[in-house]
Amino acid sequence: MRERDKGQSSESLSVFALQLEDQNAEHILRWASERYGTRLTFATGFGAEGCVLIDIMGRHNLPVDVFTLDTGVLFEETYRLWQKLESRYGITIRSVASDLTIQAQAEQHGDELWERKPDQCCDIRKVTPLMSALANVDAWVTAIRREQTPERASARVVEWDTKFDIVKINPLVAWTKKDVWRHITKHGVPYNPLHDRGYPSIGCQPCTSQIKPGEDERAGRWRGSNKNECGLHGPLDSPGQE
Repeated sequence: MRERDKGQSSESLSVFALQLEDQNAEHILRWASERYGTRLTFATGFGAEGCVLIDIMGRHNLPVDVFTLDTGVLFEETYRLWQKLESRYGITIRSVASDLTIQAQAEQHGDELWERKPDQCCDIRKVTPLMSALANVDAWVTAIRREQTPERASARVVEWDTKFDIVKINPLVAWTKKDVWRHITKHGVPYNPLHDRGYPSIGCQPCTSQIKPGEDERAGRWRGSNKNECGLHGPLDSPGQE
């Protein structure tokens, strides 16, 4: 269990959260970059929100390390977006992957584990690699927003991540969906074309489907199960929370 330093006490983080609540995303990212330096990282899944944060970092030359969890089963459109963002902003988005290839996972756990045991698959391909990636940093940036899910409604701009024992910074936490797309349109930010084809929330190809009119935006994730989170943004005993 990692020890918090004086600047990461619950009291300090609460103060920072209050101070930054009404600040814009650029200000929050600059604050985080100046405070944590090379001990700060950003994990993106290339959702619309993640593309917004990459745009802000890129246009304002904020030196934030960026990586993505390459599960090996992302959409081709996602891989092409990855390359486009790197080219557009002159950055490198690191690949972080499971120690198990898709083939090795099938040999150990059977084919298409995501269909039979999606939580276990997410743990192998996302949660465990993320834990490894965050082991040597003091803070990470995420693209979560309060209005996305009930579990995220109480998220703060700055908070302690009990799952990974580091500081969690959420620059877009107070943004609405309209805010996100207004920014994308205004700045011509590259985004996944699947968003225009009925995929508001995009994860791994086998576990993501189009939504129907009137459905919740995350209805296309793990359709047919009671799972709607992949385990990246919840406590250790709640693997179903992303």
